[in-house]
Amino acid sequence: MHAAHPFRIFWFSCLISIILGAIVGIYGGLAALWLFVVLAILEVTFSFDNAVINSKILVRLSPLWQKLFLTLGIFIAVFLVRFALPIFIVQLATGLSFGVVVGLAINAPEIYAAELHHAAPIIDAFGGTFLLMLGLSYFLDHEKVVHWLHYIERPLARAGQIRYIKLIIMALVALLLYLTVDDKLKTTVLISSVIGIVLQFGLHSLAVLFEKKFGNTNKSGHLVGMAAFASFMYLEVLDASFSFDGVIGAFAITSSVLLIVAGLGVGAFWVRSLTIYLMRAGTLAKYRYLEHGAHWAILALGLVMLIKLYHVELPEVVTGSLGLVFIGTALATSVLEKRSQTAKLRAHRSPTRHRDS
Repeated sequence: MHAAHPFRIFWFSCLISIILGAIVGIYGGLAALWLFVVLAILEVTFSFDNAVINSKILVRLSPLWQKLFLTLGIFIAVFLVRFALPIFIVQLATGLSFGVVVGLAINAPEIYAAELHHAAPIIDAFGGTFLLMLGLSYFLDHEKVVHWLHYIERPLARAGQIRYIKLIIMALVALLLYLTVDDKLKTTVLISSVIGIVLQFGLHSLAVLFEKKFGNTNKSGHLVGMAAFASFMYLEVLDASFSFDGVIGAFAITSSVLLIVAGLGVGAFWVRSLTIYLMRAGTLAKYRYLEHGAHWAILALGLVMLIKLYHVELPEVVTGSLGLVFIGTALATSVLEKRSQTAKLRAHRSPTRHRDS
């Protein structure tokens, strides 16, 4: 059985899903089991484009760091990002102690959900600017030669020749947010957006620095040492940015924090497995525009998070479907172009063979 065989990659996610699903079904009944399934699907839907981007970064890490991504990384993704981090954000927004907020989450989930919604500007400003800068970093690359949406991507690639253009654009975005949001949110939004910009730029720059300056690569060319650590942390922060919308949206489905953690946690396992599958199967190399679609989806999600700062709420089904629409369209375009090129190649070869005969 080869390394990219689906069974080798997805069996553990299947096992975890069955075990947790059985526990939820026994203690909560069929209604709770159905919500568990819905939450898992919600998580995968929100994070499908995340898996595409993760696979691009993960393929450059050494086998050791890839294993850490699946072990330590999944612990961070499930328990720290989807349970502890929202509690910390509520603690930051309300001034309550961590223990009190945990008590609210478990014993008074409706109050906890309301406080989490009140803290949403912190999440939206940070996550929105982080994802927006990630998307812009991909398109504002003057060395990028393959373009999907040519009329948009080519000018963006040329603009990438301007030094620090990404930081200039994002600084203007942060300033625009500060000037246009509600007065009571100005300071919160400015600080959160600046942290998102600095964190994305800093982690990416550190990984490049360690790789180029200190040669943190092994004989196979995979990242090791501090370069691998910086990339690993970049993956975890990226996962956190994608998960915030799912966590908040989950409270529209159920108020049970434990059920939310279980459902979103299982979804996170599936996203990790999907990341490994995409990496080992070489999916990005097979489908030319898939990576482009994923980055357009990231830009769209980042904009959706920033729009929420102006009290514009899109249905969860719309937000979750954005990534699938972009990735699905990019995938279809890649397949059609590949078939067209194959047909042209066959048509070109046929007359040659006829003349030879």
